[in-house]
Amino acid sequence: MNKKILIVDDDPRNIFALKLTLKARGFDIETALSAQEAIDKLENDNIGLVLMDMMMPDIDGYQAIGMIRKIDKLDHIPIIAVTAQAMEEDHQKCIDAGAAYYIKKPIDVDQLLNVIEKVS
Repeated sequence: MNKKILIVDDDPRNIFALKLTLKARGFDIETALSAQEAIDKLENDNIGLVLMDMMMPDIDGYQAIGMIRKIDKLDHIPIIAVTAQAMEEDHQKCIDAGAAYYIKKPIDVDQLLNVIEKVS
């Protein structure tokens, strides 16, 4: 697996916590505070996986995943949906949007690492 992960979240605190956790486990981390910033980084960098916050202002994670999936050179990149929404229909909505997997906040680090290994 390409060990570079893009964390997309509009909350810098979430990015900070995830970045520290994943860097300590040997991953290279890129970050984006918006969907458009994420797409720009995906188009110009060698990202192996995306952690996408689903509840962002302007363009939410569902729309962002759809936009990424429409770009041929990016449509293969695994995207893990990260959300505080914990209803069963939210899980299915994330998968239907094009996410490879769904993780709810607060994030269980062991679960996240298992999912990263599974989708990579």
